[in-house]
Amino acid sequence: MTVVALAPVLLVLVLMTVLGWSAARAGLVTAAVTLVLALTVFGFGGEDARVGVAASLAGVLAEAGFIALTVIGIIGPALGIHYLQRSTGAAARLRQALAMLHPDPRLGAILVAWFFALFLEGAAGFGTPVALAAPFLVAAGMPALPAVAAALVGHAAGVSFGAIGTPVLAQSALVDATGAELAQSTVVYHLALGAVPVAVMVVIIGRAYGHFRGLWWWGALAAVCFFVPYGLIAWFLGPELPTLGGALVGVLVFSFVLVRHRRRVHARGESGVPDEVVTTHPHPDARDVVTADITVLRAAAPYLVLVGVVLLTRLIGPLREALQSVTLAWELPGGFSGSVQPLYHPTMLLTIAFLAGALLQRASWRRIRVAFVTATLQLGPVLVALVAMITIARTMTASGMTEQLALAAAGLGLAWPVFAPLVGAFGTFITGSATASNLLFTDLQSSTARALALPELPLLGAQGFGAAVGNIIAPHNIVAAVATVGLTGQEGKVLRTTVPTALAYLVLGGVLALLFVL
Repeated sequence: MTVVALAPVLLVLVLMTVLGWSAARAGLVTAAVTLVLALTVFGFGGEDARVGVAASLAGVLAEAGFIALTVIGIIGPALGIHYLQRSTGAAARLRQALAMLHPDPRLGAILVAWFFALFLEGAAGFGTPVALAAPFLVAAGMPALPAVAAALVGHAAGVSFGAIGTPVLAQSALVDATGAELAQSTVVYHLALGAVPVAVMVVIIGRAYGHFRGLWWWGALAAVCFFVPYGLIAWFLGPELPTLGGALVGVLVFSFVLVRHRRRVHARGESGVPDEVVTTHPHPDARDVVTADITVLRAAAPYLVLVGVVLLTRLIGPLREALQSVTLAWELPGGFSGSVQPLYHPTMLLTIAFLAGALLQRASWRRIRVAFVTATLQLGPVLVALVAMITIARTMTASGMTEQLALAAAGLGLAWPVFAPLVGAFGTFITGSATASNLLFTDLQSSTARALALPELPLLGAQGFGAAVGNIIAPHNIVAAVATVGLTGQEGKVLRTTVPTALAYLVLGGVLALLFVL
């Protein structure tokens, strides 16, 4: 049974990474196989006569469609912002501004892939970081595939405390541990292993621009600037603000050092850019025209509006509660359901940023319409891929496949701590959400710890850590990421980059978990 339950995961990985299939094609084939296995081997829908097979299939597809639409709601306005930036000349203006901050484009890439992505993860989460950071990197001159990979890896360390601590708060509702205790038990993994995502991000950026000289030092500085405040906030204040606060404090310190360095090299009459660095600015076209009179503030308007709206809606308690009070929910027989808070969801934030950005940049109605239509026309294949991938996940969960795999893993006995982060990552792989992974497997981690007479908090921390790492390999996260840079169908290439990173990251996390419980 365990081998059968694992088959959909292995199949989608092989189809995307070995055969190079698109997420839509691999997802549709794997979804069909998963449904057949669920019905024939796991008796999906047949055990409850009140529901039945037809209603169970309808419930799974309804959940898949609903979740896919909530993700599409993020991708659409993010793509709209990207095309609007190109149309108004704002993208070209921001490239110039990054060059003024420091002429080395690799350092601008660190600012975006690390600090900008982490800030968005801490504030909004739910796919927002990569959906905005990847096209920003492309607009700044980075090739599309490395841009997606860098953004995926760059935001991972912040996922445990993303969306104002949502993953940890979800855990605390399930076990007898406070959010503060869980924050401490989770952050130690990220602090100990934080060099992994930074090193991988540096490698991706270095390869994209053709040289590594001086880049390792800047990568180390970026890590320190983020992880020091991140760790202190998590340890002493709790789970809500580590990622958001670490990114804000970190980017200020990093930018200060960056400007000081630029002034020093200019004083010596140097360019500040190694001769070997390959600049890859895209050739301007009709959608990427430099507008001479556009200011940096106007060029950055969509992002600045987004930052402002995120801070207002996440940090002002009464406003946050008012927005969260509006919920759209549905439920079908068999426990299938869905809900969304439309006024609090990132879709609303990104839509406001798109419209306000267009207004502040004085974009013509034609440019707004073209950006909207261009973005919308790209969403069809993305929606197919998302529905397919989420159908796999929801079928595995509803039929008991996921539970079967988790119970098999729990049978590992005292070797369990080594595999605890892998369980967290697996949960995110099949759901696309660290919060969902924690909801799925926190009870399993807790009960396994008690059964093996192991301390509970290190395993719960390993769960939260693994769930965060799983974000960089979750197929429908990657689907959303490549869609924002116009590479739909090339998801397997990204997965081939991120899977080895995730495995190394998780193995080290497992070793650390074992040391913590011994």
